[in-house]
Amino acid sequence: MMIQVCFGMACRRQREQMQVSQEKFALSIGMDRTYYASVEAGKRNISIQNIKKIADGFGISLAELMSETENVERTSKNARR
Repeated sequence: MMIQVCFGMACRRQREQMQVSQEKFALSIGMDRTYYASVEAGKRNISIQNIKKIADGFGISLAELMSETENVERTSKNARR
């Protein structure tokens, strides 16, 4: 699975844990909702600045967000076996 898709899935998981809509979350971090929606859909290869905005919005470190992304990737690989 592409890293953009795994990253998007990790973001969706984090946002849903916060029980907040895409629109509300995107607004809270100063990002357009449609842009953020495309990140969650795995359609964006986003900059490190925007990844940092997202991590800060979740209240987690970049390392934690990347770790969650790796967990998604690992889980998807195991599911394909």
